[in-house]
Amino acid sequence: MGTADSTGEAERLAALLSTLKERSGLSYGALGKRLHLSASTLHRYCNGDAVPADFAPLNRFARLCRATPEELVEVHRRWILADAAREQRGKGAGGAAGGAAPTADPGTPADPPDADDTPKSPETPETQETQETQETQETPDSPSAPRPRPRRRLILAATAGVIAVAATAALLVGRLVDDGAGAGAGQAAGAARGPVASPEAAESPSPSPSGSASGKPSASPSPSGTPGASPGSTADGKPAAPAPTGVPFHASVRAHAWENQCSQRYLVDREPDAVRPPPVEQDAPAWVAAMGAVSADEQVVEVTLQGKGSETVVLQALHVRVVRTGEPLPWTDYGTGVGCGGGVALRTFDVDLDQGSPAARAAEGQRPFPYKISESDPEMFRVTAHTGGRDVSWYLEVEWSSGERQGVFRVDDRGRPFRTSASAGRPAYDYPPGASEWSEHQPG
Repeated sequence: MGTADSTGEAERLAALLSTLKERSGLSYGALGKRLHLSASTLHRYCNGDAVPADFAPLNRFARLCRATPEELVEVHRRWILADAAREQRGKGAGGAAGGAAPTADPGTPADPPDADDTPKSPETPETQETQETQETQETPDSPSAPRPRPRRRLILAATAGVIAVAATAALLVGRLVDDGAGAGAGQAAGAARGPVASPEAAESPSPSPSGSASGKPSASPSPSGTPGASPGSTADGKPAAPAPTGVPFHASVRAHAWENQCSQRYLVDREPDAVRPPPVEQDAPAWVAAMGAVSADEQVVEVTLQGKGSETVVLQALHVRVVRTGEPLPWTDYGTGVGCGGGVALRTFDVDLDQGSPAARAAEGQRPFPYKISESDPEMFRVTAHTGGRDVSWYLEVEWSSGERQGVFRVDDRGRPFRTSASAGRPAYDYPPGASEWSEHQPG
């Protein structure tokens, strides 16, 4: 993606942010103070000079400007495209000259090192010997030139190098022979079958931060039968393109998305003086991990799916899987804020964890599955799960298909199930603005 595309996506995002800002009637300074951002940073976002590496600042900005649910979704969609365009340009440009593109907020990967900075491989004894001999031959009359080394040492060094190479080759060949009959055949068969979903795999930690995938590809098409065509080539004799593998889309999961700064509460097995002050939304995952906290009564999960290429991916269904359920945790209830006022509730899909078989039900005004995604047309799903009397560990599964391939993608919290517990009857505390310690929750 070129510079023009990168800049264009950022400008479209900036135009929407600027519209929301002007409509709010608030200055950059007032917005920055409430969002814990500098006025200059917000100004760069609204001018298209920078795109934040994380969506959380723009999410809070749009909510503070009283964006409608449709506008919030559009802000998220434009940020995805702008961020993807910037990253794509960074990968493709490689330092080539061109127009200026929007920069990333701190935290984005730095540019790769120049070729001149790449460490050079160490010289071999033969190379060093040859170079020293050449230097001696080029300056025979120099009084400071070193004396030529005996030819016998050069021959011995070369012989030692040849022996080392031969020994290494012999070891590699032996290992290939030992592994070829078993592992080699098994890997080839596994590659032909593709990954297969299983109950054990569904509950195992996923290797990626956002989830894991289990594919169930259909059988590959039979050979065309064209005379003279080999199994691994096309009719004109050219090598056939390898069949696509893996999940055909990118996934981004926010396990702790809030309606506003005051909407979320957590259960923590600590006394108030041992609990840190409440975090802002983008710092919630780190705070939860440090405190060992569990979402109280309700948990909002945002899932963004974007295709990897031009091919269309059909998202067939969204399922809820319960790993474990038990009595509510006997811990203390802590709130993330006080006095925020009413916010805009975005319940695109609602999950009642107290049901025997919880299901993701489309909220009013939200169309149910299936959906279609591609690289230029991502989708964001907001799932609100709640419980009034249980402690539930759960995760989501997305059924997908693309061409002849199909599979199931697991959505979880960095390889672990989401966990939500009821807080009824538990001691509750809040952290009012300007306070330096937790105080007992005042109902109403």
